[in-house]
Order: sequence, then C-alpha cells, then structure tokens
Amino acid sequence: MSIGNSPEDERPFEDVSEEARPSIGRVLKDARLAAGLTVDEVSAATRVRIAILHAIEADDFAPCGGDVYARGHIRTLARAVHLDPAPLLAQYDAEHGGRPAPTPAAPLFEAERIRPERRGPNWTAAMVAAIVVVVGFVGFTAFKGGGSDSSAKSHVAEGSTPSTSKAASPTPKSGKPADQKPAPSDSAIAAAPQDKVTVQVSAPNGRSWISAKDHNGRMLFDGLLNKGESKTFQDSTKINLILGDAGAIQLYVNGKKIEDQFQPGAVERLTYTKGDPQVG
Repeated sequence: MSIGNSPEDERPFEDVSEEARPSIGRVLKDARLAAGLTVDEVSAATRVRIAILHAIEADDFAPCGGDVYARGHIRTLARAVHLDPAPLLAQYDAEHGGRPAPTPAAPLFEAERIRPERRGPNWTAAMVAAIVVVVGFVGFTAFKGGGSDSSAKSHVAEGSTPSTSKAASPTPKSGKPADQKPAPSDSAIAAAPQDKVTVQVSAPNGRSWISAKDHNGRMLFDGLLNKGESKTFQDSTKINLILGDAGAIQLYVNGKKIEDQFQPGAVERLTYTKGDPQVG
C-alpha cells in the first residue's frame, strides 16, 4: 500500500491565463467600439490603411510588413482608442518571438580603426606636401602684400561705421504692421449672416481629426486639422460635427465663442443650428 498523493494528484495544473487573455486585435476592436469610432474614422485619424486596420483587429499582422511596422501600428492604434500601448506591445513580443535585437555596431568601429593604419604612408606624404605649400604661400604673402595690409584695414574700419548705422535705423519701423493687422477670424465671425448657421473650427492647442456635414448629410470636410489651422462651415439649417480630439479645438458658432470645456482626447459629436449657439 502506497502512502501519499495518487498519480492523478501529482499532475501539474493547467495554466489557463494565456487562454483567458483576449487577443491584441480583440482588445483594439473593443476599445474602438467603446470610444464610438468607426474603422474609417480611426483610419483617417491615424493614417493607417483600412485594410491593415481590419487585418490587425483580426490578429493578422502579415499585411504590416514585418515586426517593426506591426509594433508601430499597434502603438498608433492603441493611442487613438485611448489605450496604453505598453501591455499590447509586450503581448505581441511574447507571441512573436520577442523584440528584434539591435544590430551590433562593433564591426563598424573596427573598420574605421583599421583603415587609417593601412593608408598611413599616403597621409604622411599629403601632410608634408600641404606644409610646403602653406609655408611658400605665407612667405609670398609677407613679401608682396606687406604694404597693402594697412590700407585694407583702413578701408574696413571706414566701411564698418555706415553699415552699423544703417542696420540700426529700420528697427523702430518693424512694429507698425503687426499693431495695425486685424484679426481675420473675428471679422469673419462678425459678418456671419443671421439666416444661416456658421461654424468656425480652429486648432490652437494641437491637431485633431474633424468631420463636418450639412443638414442633408453631405460631407463638407473630413480630415486632420493641424495646429494653428481653422475651417469655416455654413449651412441654411444645421451643421453636424465630429471632433476626434475635442480638447485641441476652439469653436465659434454664429459669431459667439463656445465656452464648453472639452477634455483632451475626448470624441465629441455636436450639432449647431441658427440663432444662439445650441448643441443638438
């Protein structure tokens, strides 16, 4: 009679943590849906092609063109749907053989160290020839051009005085155009017609993807608005907006500034009509 655990008790427990963990594509797709974004919207915001985005969400990384590009796409898509890319990159490295090792740089330095030793005699001859040329040029200059140094210095001294005074004279004139330049955005907003809805979208704090449609659903603009740029949209009834990063956007509707405190990275869907600015 044996004492102790039976063979069945000594079998190792199965690790189900890997099976329970969702795949990279599944995590990215769930986060995109939770953020209320379509594949087209994420593709426009990240510049990742729609076909590659569909493949990644299906855990097919072959269209990426290699591990380096796949890791870059994962990082970009994770940030677009408000995820931390570090756990996804670590999961990708664990499932695809680890992060690529850097190329050793030792052979390059070895070649650079050996090359001067082989060509030492040639460099020595070149240095000797250069010294001879320099000594001959200095002696010729000292013999022929000794009397011209004083006259050259006097010309330089005389010419330096008027150049300094000319450079200083235009200084007070530089500030006038900037003081008299009107703000183009303010004048455009003030001239907004009362019988239409006018929306100006500007990006003073950073770039953001935006989409604007009229009351018929016709696309007025769909793309990135870089930092410092602005777009103005007008319709007879209403303007529908989608802001990819609302925290970077400033809105003026029908001549009035919208004071809503949009959060950085937040996706906002807005509708504005004629009269006082009202979000639909």
